[in-house]
Amino acid sequence: MSVLGTAAASHVAEDLRLERRIQSVQELLADDLRWVESTLHGAVSAGPAPGADAARHLVMRGGKRVRPIAMLLSAACFGGINDQARELAVVSELVHSATLLHDDVIDEGMERRGAPTSRLQWGNGISVLAGDLLLVSALDRTARHAPAVMPDLIGTLRQLVEGEIIQLRGRSELDVTEATYERILRDKTASLFAWATRNGARVAGASPADQERLSGFGERLGIAFQLVDDVLDYSGEHTGKSLLADLREGKLTLPLVLAVARRPELAQSLRRIHAGDREPVQLVSQAVIETGACDEVRRRASHYTQTAVDALSSLVPGPARVLLENVASELARRAA
Repeated sequence: MSVLGTAAASHVAEDLRLERRIQSVQELLADDLRWVESTLHGAVSAGPAPGADAARHLVMRGGKRVRPIAMLLSAACFGGINDQARELAVVSELVHSATLLHDDVIDEGMERRGAPTSRLQWGNGISVLAGDLLLVSALDRTARHAPAVMPDLIGTLRQLVEGEIIQLRGRSELDVTEATYERILRDKTASLFAWATRNGARVAGASPADQERLSGFGERLGIAFQLVDDVLDYSGEHTGKSLLADLREGKLTLPLVLAVARRPELAQSLRRIHAGDREPVQLVSQAVIETGACDEVRRRASHYTQTAVDALSSLVPGPARVLLENVASELARRAA
């Protein structure tokens, strides 16, 4: 088998393992996940057309539902999944979906989950307002079913917005420092994961110390999740991810940050890409791979995955804890 054939087989095997892990979770949480899906359908259908249509177009195309699953499993680690945990699982997906609708407008995205983005079908304005509808729904649901969680949710929303602003600022002011990348990573991605796992434990009656452990797990899982996604921008041809999409959009990713640190002359090519010139994209992509930056990001993703799993080590063993550990491990392996 050729090297490319071996790589393809490896990616297919990793995706199959991940799907099996997700199926195991779905078996444990079958009734809860059916409730979440049904409630999500109702939530995204509320509101006037075409805003509700644009929201439904995105949300009902599925996705792995990693955040709701993390929320439910975190609650299950402490004895059971109650109504508050199910409601907040819905909230986590509503918030995530709202950020995707907004991101696609900011990034001028063309495709999401195998279909044209909502903004292409209904326009940028409707896509933004559809995201706003989902955020309002998330806040309303939290206020009605878990009001004590509201301050934490507002703080997390603030992080999400600030991370997006910093990322958007990088479109006009080239900044390839690790500090900036890490701020975007923790605010835009890791914060919502941490919110989901922390509050899943909270509404299930976990102690403050255990809530903090689950928060640490969620944050590290979110970091590893994003690092894997960063690598797949350069090597994800067998995963369904569009190659070099982040690079073409001028998004800051860790492989790019590390490559520029190792080859400062790449900054000039990046400035051209930021200015709209796509000619240097292949050159920069090849340089990123040649510097070994992707290998370093894989190593870091593995490290964060392990520290995420370690955060659960003091919990009482059980099916929910095992599945949290397994899902974390399989998500990280996608970058292998």
